[in-house]
Amino acid sequence: MRRLALLSLAVLAATLHAEQFDYHTFPVLNKAVMDGSVKEAKELTSDQLGELTGVLPDTSSAMLIVVTNDKHFARLLVQPARQKLGMDKFATILLIDKYVTYRGTTERAVLVQGANTQVYPGLRMSLDIGQVVPEAIGGDLTVVANEKDPNQFTLKPIKDAKIYVLAKPIAGVVPKKAPKLVVGEVFETRFFNGKYKLSDDGRRTGELRLEVTDTGEIGGVFVSDRDGREYEVSGKAGMPKHQITFTIKFPATTQSFSGYMFTGNGKGIAGTTKIGEREAGFYADRVED
Repeated sequence: MRRLALLSLAVLAATLHAEQFDYHTFPVLNKAVMDGSVKEAKELTSDQLGELTGVLPDTSSAMLIVVTNDKHFARLLVQPARQKLGMDKFATILLIDKYVTYRGTTERAVLVQGANTQVYPGLRMSLDIGQVVPEAIGGDLTVVANEKDPNQFTLKPIKDAKIYVLAKPIAGVVPKKAPKLVVGEVFETRFFNGKYKLSDDGRRTGELRLEVTDTGEIGGVFVSDRDGREYEVSGKAGMPKHQITFTIKFPATTQSFSGYMFTGNGKGIAGTTKIGEREAGFYADRVED
């Protein structure tokens, strides 16, 4: 049996930095399940979970994908652990280091998320509401004690929920790091390529992703912080080269933006925006990968 992680009642020993885990967004989870990159598990013992830890190189936990009873996709980092209850008394638990449940079909449409959740044998985890719950509430996962060995348990899906196991990293999920932007004396329209944190008049925020062709045509998406939905972006850059105009197409309207990139370092865009008859200001800060 693999050694179980030991927890302090007050504080976890360390904070996990699961950067690769964060790249497993809804489209990645959905594709992995559909194309068989991950295999379904009817149940997992604590020993089996222990053998799956460390599949992602930057975490010591196992990664699972769960399709909940409400048909939502969730991703989890889990490991078997022991909770110290007294001088020489311990309880075996399932430690959910981190979890994210998606609301719908876009990578930012998060239903619930959380971290450092301890599930004792006999209890259940609902990934649709982000709570440890009793049997009467339902739930998606349950931890079942091993009657013969108190240091063992079995993780099982409840009702129509399904568990899928990440047994090896999925190729292509973690993007290659782009070379750091270096703005020289001569400004080039390609400097607009990248991700930005967009703030519109202090009313709306989200992630703006811009792709610029050699001729200055702008494409991309805007992911709203409010609802997690993605909206199409199109426009033109390069007249002059540090100027950009683009629109975001919402279901009922189109919002236009006109601005300039900071030519000193390329780290920001500022300008004006118009939606309907309302004009206001906006800025967009570059997000470094």
